Amino acid sequence: MIQVKTGKIFSFLFWAPFATAIRRIVRSGVSIFSIIIEFGFLFELSPDERTVFTFRMEVHLEKLGRIGEVPLFEGLPVDQLKKLADISIEQKFERGRTLFHEGSQATGFYVIVSGKIKIFKLSLEGKEQILHIFGKGEFFGEVPVFAGGNYPAHAEALEGGRVLFFPRTAFVGLVRDEPSLALNMLAILCRRLRRFTHQIEDLSLKEVPGRLAAYLLYLGERDATSDRLELDTTKSQLASLLGTIPETLSRILARMSRQGFIRVEGRRITVLDREALENLAAGEKLPG
Repeated sequence: MIQVKTGKIFSFLFWAPFATAIRRIVRSGVSIFSIIIEFGFLFELSPDERTVFTFRMEVHLEKLGRIGEVPLFEGLPVDQLKKLADISIEQKFERGRTLFHEGSQATGFYVIVSGKIKIFKLSLEGKEQILHIFGKGEFFGEVPVFAGGNYPAHAEALEGGRVLFFPRTAFVGLVRDEPSLALNMLAILCRRLRRFTHQIEDLSLKEVPGRLAAYLLYLGERDATSDRLELDTTKSQLASLLGTIPETLSRILARMSRQGFIRVEGRRITVLDREALENLAAGEKLPG
């Protein structure tokens, strides 16, 4: 290890750009002394070299922080988060970009940093059926990571944003070494499967008012907003998700408003009668 004077160490630790990066590492639970040992070589770098290195470390730490906020990786120790950061690839996308097509080879899965992604299927006639709409912190394209094969649906950006891509081969190798990763993923997949089962039940057994009521109740639970909801999709996208058309959806929203079940203000919906929505979701008819 390179020997450095104590004064030089402390002057470098308080150099503003490096200090900012260090604070992020310490908040992650890493000892300041281990930092000095690991990055001892930095004290021999020129100011320009230190600037470049610190910038790169800032970028890496930012990625590390984002990965730590993803529910899939919640509770993992710092060393595992570092390994995930090392194998992940950040990608930017614009609205309308296709991330993968149904039937294309599954090379990995994605975690959303920002933006929204819709997962959908197309009928032979070209009719679109939205299966999921995912937002920040959620992941998609994960099933073929373990099962192998191809992506089972299309993925397209509803708005511009960023994702972290985790290559299948690297991730599976990491899971072999860190089984806790698989346990986290299994727990979230079980919750998602339960939600998807409800969605299939709604589409096959309930009329559109019941599907909409169930979706509004789900939205309140998902966002922990209870009775004040913010639709994160257009009416056209929501109609596709519910297996109907925009005109029908608009009529049902208007009928629910007239009945005093909800209040609609653009994309904002306030639940006025939760019990009525629960009854609709359970199969009751919507009054005319």
